[in-house]
Amino acid sequence: MRLLDHLNYINIVAKTGSIRQAADRLHITSTALNRRILALEDELGCPIFERLPHGVRLNVAGELLIQHIRRNMADLSKVTSQIADLTGMRRGHITIASNSEVIAGFLPQEIAQYRKNYPHVSFDVLRRSPDQALQALQNFEADIAFIFAPIPPQAFQSLASIELAVQIGLHPDHPLAQKQHLTLMDCQEYPAIMPAEGSGLFDLLQAAQNKRGIRFQPIISSESFEFISHYQSFEEVISFLVPIGDDSRLVDSTRMIKRPLAESDQILGRLHIVQNKGRVLPVAAAKFGEEVVTRLSKIYPDSIS
Repeated sequence: MRLLDHLNYINIVAKTGSIRQAADRLHITSTALNRRILALEDELGCPIFERLPHGVRLNVAGELLIQHIRRNMADLSKVTSQIADLTGMRRGHITIASNSEVIAGFLPQEIAQYRKNYPHVSFDVLRRSPDQALQALQNFEADIAFIFAPIPPQAFQSLASIELAVQIGLHPDHPLAQKQHLTLMDCQEYPAIMPAEGSGLFDLLQAAQNKRGIRFQPIISSESFEFISHYQSFEEVISFLVPIGDDSRLVDSTRMIKRPLAESDQILGRLHIVQNKGRVLPVAAAKFGEEVVTRLSKIYPDSIS
């Protein structure tokens, strides 16, 4: 597997953009790592990195090579997972790319449940915008992505799609907390913490404002659920959430409660669980995807497709 080790070195240098940082992650010296890169470049007959004042970046040849490396690493992950599955000991590594709402509320429970059954499987969870998550799939940096935004059908395969309604997050002492259903007119009366621009939720809220001719009062933009829930203890603000599954353990009721929008003002979006079209996932990742879709089918029997 020494060749694969060398390919992984190149992959990590490309991700970090720094030989020193990559060497720290690989637990080798930067001199040794640089020597291996130079040896590979000598074997290829051309450089693959541009040396910059504060790091390195792939050149055109390097971009071609990294795609080959990542495809081969993904194929190896699939094969080793299948071999391990033959022994009855499901092993493997799963990389998931997702937006902050899914990472904060839904994935912890799903991963914990999966690892109870298959404790030898490990995970990487990458927080990414929808565009970044799709790019991670294409670059073989992620196996599965959870995306709260439209997806281009030509390059990606949807494992499941669930329609979800936006809800409003409030501190229990907020004046609107006494209402069981809120309107968008209610929401525009108070300062708002908005999701980060580029997220699927941000796009939904922009479309809703334009359609209904209203304007929220954004004072802060954040993609951190933890920051939002804490901030609401200090100022009478509203926030926008997309609850997925049973996230009751995530929400501290002393800092945040959730209220649905009135039916006439509902804002609906779709959560897509996707992979690269045509890619055969490693056994561990495929099994995880199946279990998540099965669980969501039970929670949302009328809105999953």
